[in-house]
Amino acid sequence: MATTGKVIKCKAAVAWEPKKLLTIEEIEVAPPQAHEVRLKVVATGVCHSDYYVLYEDIRDYAFPCVLGHEGAGIVESVGPGVTRFKPGDKVIPLFASQCGECLLCLSDKTNQCVKNWTVDEKNMESKSRFTCKGKVIIQFMGTSTFSEYTVVREVALTKISDSAPLDKVCLLGCGISTGYGAAINTAKVQPGSTCAVFGLGAVGLAAVMGCQAAGASRIIAVDINKDKSSKAKEFGATDFVNPKDYKKPIQEVLMEMTDGGVDFSLECAGNVDVMRCALESTRRAWGVSVIVGWVDVKDVSTKPVDLICGRTWKGSYFGGWKSVQSVPKLVSDYMDKKIKVDEFITHTLPLEKVNEAFDLMITGKSIRTVLKM
Repeated sequence: MATTGKVIKCKAAVAWEPKKLLTIEEIEVAPPQAHEVRLKVVATGVCHSDYYVLYEDIRDYAFPCVLGHEGAGIVESVGPGVTRFKPGDKVIPLFASQCGECLLCLSDKTNQCVKNWTVDEKNMESKSRFTCKGKVIIQFMGTSTFSEYTVVREVALTKISDSAPLDKVCLLGCGISTGYGAAINTAKVQPGSTCAVFGLGAVGLAAVMGCQAAGASRIIAVDINKDKSSKAKEFGATDFVNPKDYKKPIQEVLMEMTDGGVDFSLECAGNVDVMRCALESTRRAWGVSVIVGWVDVKDVSTKPVDLICGRTWKGSYFGGWKSVQSVPKLVSDYMDKKIKVDEFITHTLPLEKVNEAFDLMITGKSIRTVLKM
């Protein structure tokens, strides 16, 4: 291609500092280095994790940066040593890498990878291929899909079907895969079981979908937004509970509804108090509760007896999927109508309206907004 080996100038939504609106800037995207791939981003979802870093995370080492980690695009060029991708391939960049060679990748006990961006997140500036106004712009999660072009490592990219609609399957780069996999892979929801899902954003609704796919007989959706009730039932929930409707703690309400607690609960709100509620809503003898919501600046606690007596507390990262090998299969499942994706998309906006997309999410007016480049 004409741009191969050259710096590309393009539009990106830049976060210059915490708690400030993103601004649309012209940035420079350098050519990919060894084992890197440069791609043209076609579409990207707007995830709460992006909002969290911008407005809620108390650290400031990640600025200035380009957010976005739920994208899909087309390979523009590849760096030296890249053999699995070529220009024109349809791809999904991944915040969860899979090198396929490390001890973690070779284990069936985890989907972690020693080359994941979280291992060396303090040194992201040296790995960025972005500059703007003479400054290095950090590539958040090693992806930065709020940009018309981005550069990612070969181990954090997966090729998908040429027939896949990129403005839909981009959501499989994070939210849907995370919630769905948390139910299927991490909780291992069993047929005939009872489940509760706390928080009905895209991740929570995907968890509801996962519980239904696993054969749960009762799925209680929990959210303080009453407007989420019909959407939850569209994805498989049998009940909807709003904590605001009760004077007692919601875990007590759920225990009464289920004669002692649900078999499985999934916390998808990213709130440490809700995490404890989710744990305490499970049956004391064998309940399993999974933390899905991302929080790394607060502690979570519980009474040891709640675990001693039989409850299990687990965490789920990217739904437990081995990213490079699993995402193409999830795309195929979507194409074969085995999982929902389109139903998560409530708004489609241009990149220039990314701040509006955040507002829609935080006010509960959207499930997922897709930005088209």
